[in-house]
Parts: sequence; C-alpha cells; structure tokens
Amino acid sequence: MGEGPDVLVDRMGHVMIVTINRPEVRNCVNLAVHLGIGEALEEAERDPHIRALILTGAGDKAFCAGADLKALARGEPIIPHDPAKAAWGFAGYVRHHISKPTIAAVIGSAFGGGTELTLASDLAIAADTAQFGLPEVKRGIIAAAGGAFRMVQQLPRKIGMELLLTGNAISADRALVLGLVNAVVPARAVMDEALRLADCVAANAPLAVQATKRTAQGIHDGRIDSEQASWEASRREAALVWLSEDAKEGPVAFAEKRAPVWQGR
Repeated sequence: MGEGPDVLVDRMGHVMIVTINRPEVRNCVNLAVHLGIGEALEEAERDPHIRALILTGAGDKAFCAGADLKALARGEPIIPHDPAKAAWGFAGYVRHHISKPTIAAVIGSAFGGGTELTLASDLAIAADTAQFGLPEVKRGIIAAAGGAFRMVQQLPRKIGMELLLTGNAISADRALVLGLVNAVVPARAVMDEALRLADCVAANAPLAVQATKRTAQGIHDGRIDSEQASWEASRREAALVWLSEDAKEGPVAFAEKRAPVWQGR
C-alpha cells in the first residue's frame, strides 16, 4: 500500500509537486485522488509563490492507470457531487485550467487516463521505459477524458487517429518524436529533469508566464471555449457507447483474459 494519503503535495521552492500515491493499484483514480489533485491545483493557483506544478505517480510501475474500476464496481463514486469540483474533469485535472504551468512527470505506463493526464499537461517528461496509449476501443468504450480529441490536436492527425482507432501503445521514444513529451530520460532522472524544467519556467516573470499560458491555451475565466463543443461531443458519444452490450463485454473479457466477442450493439 502507498503510505499516507492518496495524493501527496510537496513544495520545492516555487514548484508544487503533486503525487498520486496509490502504487498498489497502479495509481488509478478514485474520489480521493480527484479531490486531492483538484484542490492542489486550486491552492497552486491562489498561491503567488507557486509558479509551476508537477504531476506524477508514486512507484515505478505506472504513472496512472485511469479510473479505479474496482471502486466503481463497489458502487463508490469517483466524481464528486459538488458540481464545481466535478467540472474539474477526470482526476480533478483534465478540465481544470489554471494559469500556472503544469508538467507531467511520467514514470511507468500511462495508458488510458494516464495518457489523458499527459495530454492535459502543458509539458511532459517521460522515463525511457514509459508507454502511452488509449486502449479504450479494445474495451468497448471511448477515451472520454479529453483523449478522443486532444490526441489528434497534439499529434500529427493521421498518427493520432491510428492510436485512437487501434488502441495500440507507443514507447516513450516514439512519444518524444511525435511531440507528446518534451524529453525522455532514465526513470531515476525523471523528477530531476521535471524540476529542472519547472525551475526554468519559475525563473521567469510569473505574471508574464501565466498570461502567456492563458493566451497560448485560450484560457478565459478558467475554461477553454474552443474545447467546449469537443467536450460535449465526447460526453454525448461516451454516454451512448457505455450503454451498449459491447461496453459490458469489453471489461468482462479483459478480466477473463480472453478475446472480446463484439456484437456492434
């Protein structure tokens, strides 16, 4: 078990480090993780001394394995009832647009939600053993935490479509070539490199950096207007798919370690 709370928040100078602390379940996201990350981002935004934020996962097996399906199976919510906190999106992060630059420090696999957290970050450093991918179509569902549209926005469109439609994974080196991450280093050096990059950002005039981020990302009043239609399309399509027989078959087949039998309904 990870020691302490499900999310750890530390400070190093002007940098806040937020760690998903559930290595025993590959840092998958439950309600506590959603709230812990979301509240850390709120604190970082309020605190003038924080100039950059690093998001990472505990251990060396997985950065984040997506939603906690076992918690969902037990009937536990992983999204808060509070509408304002629910609006932060998956893990309290993917739709939580703050002015402070964010850096994903990826050690281990980052499939599904882990890749979506990377796509939602301004910058990313990956271990040379990291892997990225959106395997949702292999499970009968879609990448509804921004992956279905951010992948084709941030990568060359044909490559993004290939990854979305096949569900296949790519290596950290391939992710670097495609521009999904800024640097690839040995696992032991990931946090040092992320901190180096954060310190480079933090050395600049903070108000100018924050205004630059808001301008580059199109952030206005905590939202990106240009993404709203994509989020609505993602919500609508995901809701339809999740009601299908295939959406039930995918997880069952995965749990039973067999090939799924798709019905197309």
